[in-house]
Amino acid sequence: MKNKISVALALAALWTGQALAQNVQVKDPWARATVQGQKASGAFMTLTAKADTTLLGASSSVAGVAEVHEMKMDGNTMQMRALTEGLRLPAGKAVTLKPGSFHLMLMDLKVPLQKDTTIPVTLRFKDAKGVESTLELRVPVAMSAPSGDAGAHQHGMHDATAKP
Repeated sequence: MKNKISVALALAALWTGQALAQNVQVKDPWARATVQGQKASGAFMTLTAKADTTLLGASSSVAGVAEVHEMKMDGNTMQMRALTEGLRLPAGKAVTLKPGSFHLMLMDLKVPLQKDTTIPVTLRFKDAKGVESTLELRVPVAMSAPSGDAGAHQHGMHDATAKP
């Protein structure tokens, strides 16, 4: 009887986590391929939240550090900085992480990111009620962003697993 209760509680927790992470749709994820010895790269995607949410951060087993970053021009100087408070995802509005703008910075790479492979990336979110969730993705590695129909079928949600 005790095992049945444990299984029921585990299934309820998994279902709750999936419901939370389903709040965010991931479209066209990709990470930039690297060359041998390169220690950093970026990961990009479009995120659309059903309700106000914040992308708190990310992690990946291929990187020692993964951070949410912003690049922007300050006069004639391009500046990049970590978003320590996370990236706001307003309800119903697509927020695109792309080169030269918001992105995930993968640093202290443990292996080169090879074209036509995938890497694991876990996104961490917090909703407007303060509830945190994670979303696990398999992110394709490419030389440049997917375009047209070729990238349209690479939805991270197909490979996503949610955890509360």
